[in-house]
Amino acid sequence: MEQRRQTRARTLKSARILFNDHRSVIDCTVRNLSPTGACLNVASALGIPERFDVMFDADHTVRPCRMVWHKEKQLGVEFA
Repeated sequence: MEQRRQTRARTLKSARILFNDHRSVIDCTVRNLSPTGACLNVASALGIPERFDVMFDADHTVRPCRMVWHKEKQLGVEFA
């Protein structure tokens, strides 16, 4: 059952996960996006904290977020 507050649009954008006061960076791909959250593909979800920032490469926008769920190579996040 769909639990999202808003429907997400499919996309394929590059971004970066930033944590440790932006000293740690992990490349990711944004697979779907809404004003309230996103699905991110990563090489591995291991070591990614519950709260981090996402910086979108296209316009360098930084959004704080919270991990809602994760699989081996995919994260669902809610923007704070």
